[in-house]
Formats: sequence, structure tokens, C-alpha cells
Amino acid sequence: MTAIAPPASPQPASPESSSPNPAPKKFRFDQKLWRQFIDVAQPYFYPVEPYSTRRFLTLLTLQLVLVMGLTFFMVVGLALLGLQFFADFFKRMIDDVNFLGFLKNYVTNPNPDPDAEFKLASLTDVSGQVLSGQIIGGLVQSPVFYLALGALVIGFGAFYVTRRKLKQRWLQWFLLGVLLFLAFVVSGLNVVISYAFRFIDNSFVKFAEAKGDSAAGELAKGEFWQFLTVYGIILLIAIPILISYVYLRQKLALFWRKWLTNRFLSKYFKDRAYYELDSNAANTEIDNPDQRITEDIYSFTVTVLDFLLDILGSILDLIAFTGILYGISKQLTLGLAGYVTLGTVLAVVIGTRLIKINFDQLRLEADFRYGMVHVRDNAESIAFYRGEELENQQVSDRLKNAIRNFDLKIIWLAYLGVFQRAYNYFARLVPYAIVAPLFFAGTVEFGVIGQGVFAFSMVLSALSLITNRIQEISAFAASIERVGALYEHLETETEGARGSSEQQTITTHLAPQFRIQDLTLKTPNGEQTLFQNLSLTLEPDESLLIVGASGCGKSSMMRALAGLWKNGSGTIERPDNSEILFLPQKPYMLLGTLREQLVYPNMRSNVADREIQAALTLVNLEHLPERVGGLGIERDWPSVLSLGEQQRLAFARILLNQPKYVMLDEATSALDVPNERRLYELLRSLDILYISVGHRPSLRDYHRKVLEICVGEQGWQVSSAEAYRFQEI
Repeated sequence: MTAIAPPASPQPASPESSSPNPAPKKFRFDQKLWRQFIDVAQPYFYPVEPYSTRRFLTLLTLQLVLVMGLTFFMVVGLALLGLQFFADFFKRMIDDVNFLGFLKNYVTNPNPDPDAEFKLASLTDVSGQVLSGQIIGGLVQSPVFYLALGALVIGFGAFYVTRRKLKQRWLQWFLLGVLLFLAFVVSGLNVVISYAFRFIDNSFVKFAEAKGDSAAGELAKGEFWQFLTVYGIILLIAIPILISYVYLRQKLALFWRKWLTNRFLSKYFKDRAYYELDSNAANTEIDNPDQRITEDIYSFTVTVLDFLLDILGSILDLIAFTGILYGISKQLTLGLAGYVTLGTVLAVVIGTRLIKINFDQLRLEADFRYGMVHVRDNAESIAFYRGEELENQQVSDRLKNAIRNFDLKIIWLAYLGVFQRAYNYFARLVPYAIVAPLFFAGTVEFGVIGQGVFAFSMVLSALSLITNRIQEISAFAASIERVGALYEHLETETEGARGSSEQQTITTHLAPQFRIQDLTLKTPNGEQTLFQNLSLTLEPDESLLIVGASGCGKSSMMRALAGLWKNGSGTIERPDNSEILFLPQKPYMLLGTLREQLVYPNMRSNVADREIQAALTLVNLEHLPERVGGLGIERDWPSVLSLGEQQRLAFARILLNQPKYVMLDEATSALDVPNERRLYELLRSLDILYISVGHRPSLRDYHRKVLEICVGEQGWQVSSAEAYRFQEI
């Protein structure tokens, strides 16, 4: 006998991560993990505010109550419909199901005698139509009717009261409600199936007992075909229900993933959080946020819905089949409870160890993957150095660590597999060992054996959710921690606090020009002070050249001016970021067309092709569109363009975006002196204020002031461009 069950949802792949050197962490399945789970899961269904978690869980419970009320009325309606066509089958069910006992008294008498004995034989004298009317009359007088009606009123009332809180959240609540309803339906169909097979088995026994009595034999055969027809109809009803259940389950998970991913992306790109979470920044506790946002969020949303609906389905099966099981044998019910309790305890012991192994595996796989990505991103440099052997060694070491932990995982999975198989195999013996003696003693029908085994397996499955899915729970727990840790960082850290290892930070104010007062700059980890008490003011017509020995902090100064580095003290007044364009030594080449490369970062909209062509001509790249196939072509630009061409393309961005200020960090290092002069003269002709970092003596001719770093007691000095001499470096 096989129960109707939704096909297993496809499980997401284990998330990969990359981190340069992820620090080993201890995993804990504790209250903090629960808090992280609620923080990530709740906002999609209910806004986060004080005491909102309690209200969210209450609303979730009331939705379940509402669905139960709707399901009750639907079941009564279907039962009445079934009595019109398969009266004998449904009469027998009503006679046997314990929790339908309130209906029995009303089957033969609209004004029943509470002490009257209800017998199946009395049902055979009542037509389905008369029986339906009597059940409806009894239902209205039953407290169950008013409980179900109250569930509807309370459920709809709760959603009406919270309608403002649930604004733009109605779709997810509706889909969740439909899924809960379908879960009830699937559980109910399984109950009906158990009775269908019970009655089918009994019809075989009746036919065997007929022994030549043709009338009794024909009656038994008629019952067999009637009950088999009921089973066939159930299957026809169940198939579209199961398809809808699986589809809506995955659809809700997809909607949730889209919403949650967009939520994380908005926070990830807000206040340059992506920069602070870079592997080269100070904050390396959150390893590989890109994989957390892609793989881990997908795993989170799919698995949460799976567990939620599976737990609910288990509860429904437990309620439905425990009544059947208890009606067959109290000893069978108690034996099952003891068996499951012992199995769950053993599963938790094994699973606790497996959770930590899964958590470590994510970290070690991340380490290995990062090593491979690092080789790919630096392939040319490694080839020039002929460093293949060393790179192979470091990647192999990372792989060795991941394999060692995975080997440990295999061992514990083997322990778990042996336990689960033994647990499920021995469970099959229990119902036969208890129900068979009852049949031999003549206290139960033959069909009760099959139904008892079926009910036992359903209750066992419901109570063994942890035992059978401990491996998935362990992987899911690690996923919660990864997503939750990223959420906490993005939610709680402010722009000024990110990347800072000390409470003291640099203060930034918006102003029409650059002004620096008592600036002390430290590295993000606080280990080194680059310079102290730097003060500098740039007039509207002054350009600044920052020079100094390699590694002394020139680019770090640019990061501080751009508002990227905050660790230190002092004040920086600067224009808004929307008025500044930054050009690094190696320009950023986005994934897109040549046109998108040139107008990046889109400070101006609707840039005409003639403007783009004019800008390319000014930077000596007029033939580039023709060479690559046009402005609309998409290529791997870092490999198509030389570094010098990329730097000239970056200057074309200045011409097309027309910022008020430009910051150039070795932005002409790959150009010859004539091209460099041409580009700086373009900046002068556009009246753009610029700040440059460089080493070439020729750069002095294009600037008014020079800031030299790594000199003097304070680590800096300012002089005019005319007075500065590069040989002093």
C-alpha cells in the first residue's frame, strides 16, 4: 500500500564560496542561529519591528487555523457528495473513524438519543440522500461546526486587522495558504486510501468465506469493484492536486528568492558595502558574499519552504493516522512512540557531529575554489613568472584539506546510513508483530492488518522527520549561518563603521571643493599609520599631484578622499560622489558593449553615437569601433584592449560623463608622454579639477600643487609644482 506524497523537491547544490584565507569558525546550533533565521525569513511575510516576530508567528498560526476551517467545510461537502454515489463506502468510513463520532448519532435520528448504540447495519437502511440531510442537521447542532466557523472568522479577522502591515505581501500569504490547504487535502486523501485498501482486502475475505454461496460471492465482488473504483477516482483527483502542490511550492520559493536576493543586493551596493566586504578589505569575516547571495539564498528559500510544509504534512499525518492506529491497537501506538523516541535521540547524536562537518566542508570548499579563481584571474602573471609548480602546490594543499574533511563526512554519513536503514527495516516488523495476534484472536478484520501497517508507516514517517532528514538539516543549518551573518553585517553596520577596526574614524562633509584638516590615515586593519595631521586646501582652479615612494600610501590617500577608507581621524571636505569620476591605473571594464563601456557609469543619459565617436577621436581611439565590430558589440574587453587603450578609453569616459572633478591614480602610466600630454590638456580645456597620483616628472607640468607622502616627521609635505623636484624622492 503506497501513500500519496508530493515528489521530492530538487535540492539546491551545496553553496560554493571563495575566500582568500577563511578563518576557521566554530558552529553553534543555538538561539543566535534561530535569531538569524527569523531575521532573514520574516521580512518577506511581515515587516520587522519591535515584537514583530511574535505577531508574525501568531499570524502564521492563525492562517493554519483558517485553512483548517476551510478544509473542514470542504471535507463535509465532499463527504455529502460521496454519499450520493458511493454510500456504502462512506457509511463504513463514518462508522469507523473515531473523530467523526459526533456524526454517528445523527445518521438514524435527527433528535438522537445520546445513549443509542450506533451500528453499521442501521446505515444500510438509510439512503445516501436521507443520510446527507441527517448529517447536515447533526452538523449544525455539533460544536465542531461552530469551531470551524470560528476558525474562519478569527483567521479572516486577523488578516483584516493586519492588512496595512501586509501591504504588498498578499501574494506570498495567499500562495502559502493554498499550499497549506493542499497539504490538508493530500493528508485526507491518504486517509481515504487507507480505508479503500482495508475494504478491498475485506472483500477478498468475504469472497473466500462465501464458499459456493453465489449471492454472497457476487456481493463481495460488487464491493471489490466499488471500492477499487473509489481508489481510482482518488488517484484521478490526486494527480492534478500533487502537480499543483509541487508547482506552487517551487513558485513561492522562486518569488521568495527573487525578493530576498534583491533585498540583499540593494544593501550590498548601498554605501559601498560591496567594497568593504572585498577580500582585500579589513573585514574578512564574511567570506565570499557573492556566493552567499547567489547559492546560499537559493538554498535558504527552497529548504525553508520544504521543511515548513513537510513538518506541517507530518503533523497532519500524525493527527489523522494516530486516531486510526489508536483505534486498531493502543499497544501499537505506544510501541511506535517508544521506537521513534529512541531513534530520534540517536539521530540527533549523529546529526550534531554531522552539522559541524558540513559547516567545515563549506569553508574548505570555499578555500579550494578561491585558489582556482585566483589562478584564473592572474593567469598571465603566473605564466610570466613560470609559477605553475607553486600554484599547483597551493591549490593541491587546499584540495587536500577539503578531501580530508569530506572523507570524515563520508564516514559519518555511513554511520547515519546504517542507522537509518536499520531504523526503517525494523520498523516494518512492529505493526505485524502487534496486529497479527489481534487478527488470529478474531478481534479485528483481515483488512485491518494492511490498514494498520499503512497507518503505522505514515505515523512513523511523520515522527521520523528529524531521523530521516538529519543530513539535510545539518547542511541547512550551515546555510542559515552564512546568510544570517551577511544579513547582520549589511543591516547593522553603518557606512562610517564599515571597514574600521577602531571607533575613531575620519569625518567627511560635502563641500564645493576639497579641503583636508588634521587628517591621520591608517590602514583598514589599524596596523599601520600612513601619515598624521595632514592639512590641505585646493582652490577651485588648483590641481594636485600626489607623489611618493612605492607603498607609502598614495593610492590610500585617494581612497580616503573618495570616502572608501575611514580608519583614522580628521576631516575631509569634498564634493558629492556624483560629481567625481575616479580613474584607477587599470580601468574597470564591465561586462557589456563598447557603448556601455564608454558611457559608464552613466552620469549622462541618451549619449548620441556622434558624441561617442568624437570622444574616441580626441583620445586617439577613433578606429576602435570599426576594429571590434561596432559600438553595440560585446567582447572580453580586458583581453581585446591593451592597458594603454583601456586608459585612453577611461579618459573618453570623462569626456562623455563630464564630471566636475576627476581623480587619477596612475591613470596614464601605460601611455607615452605625447598621449599623456594630450589627455591632460583635454582636462584643462574642459575646466575639470583633477587630483593625480604618479611618478613621472612630466606630470608636474599639469598640476599646481604637489603632495609628497613618506617625508618629514609627519609623513607628508605640500609644495608648489614649480618648486618641487622629483629627484628629491
